[in-house]
Amino acid sequence: MSQNRHRPDDDEISAFRQALQQAGVKPIKRNRADPGRPRREEAAAAARRAAAQSAGDDSASGRTSDGRVEAVRPSEYLDFALPDLPWRTRSRLKRGEMAWEAGLDLHGYTLEEAREQLEGFLRDAAVERRRCLLVVHGKAWGTDGNYPVLKSHVNAWLREWPGVLAFCSAVEAEGGTGAVYVLLRRRGER
Repeated sequence: MSQNRHRPDDDEISAFRQALQQAGVKPIKRNRADPGRPRREEAAAAARRAAAQSAGDDSASGRTSDGRVEAVRPSEYLDFALPDLPWRTRSRLKRGEMAWEAGLDLHGYTLEEAREQLEGFLRDAAVERRRCLLVVHGKAWGTDGNYPVLKSHVNAWLREWPGVLAFCSAVEAEGGTGAVYVLLRRRGER
């Protein structure tokens, strides 16, 4: 590569800007990519309502249990996959190589609120045909001090959800054992 590159002078830069302006080119307002999808809470709420109506009344009341769950340690690595999931897909998920398309942070929610948020989030993701998600459950101990309540319940709830193919703890940069990647079944997949 040549080190003697032509550097435009002020007259050339001015002529270039004037040509752009005459052509109707306008400067961009934000320096961020537009994914083409609205990311508003209203859109998510509307999709949630539509999914609940199309799925029938039984799914609107929830699919996950709210009974006793197996306690997990705060630092325990969560890992679940259906037996027929390809090894390569599972290992990519574990290494954090699959880009997650939407995330949910459950910090600050009560157990019942967290369950409702997670169910709604999973329904929305299915409607929007999302494949990989990030759910942040945290590692906080419950009020009784025996185990991390949200983490333990998220572990149980995701195993029960019919559209979940796999989930595992996230890589350290994206939450570590305080978050999970969730891989969803695409419509039409068995």
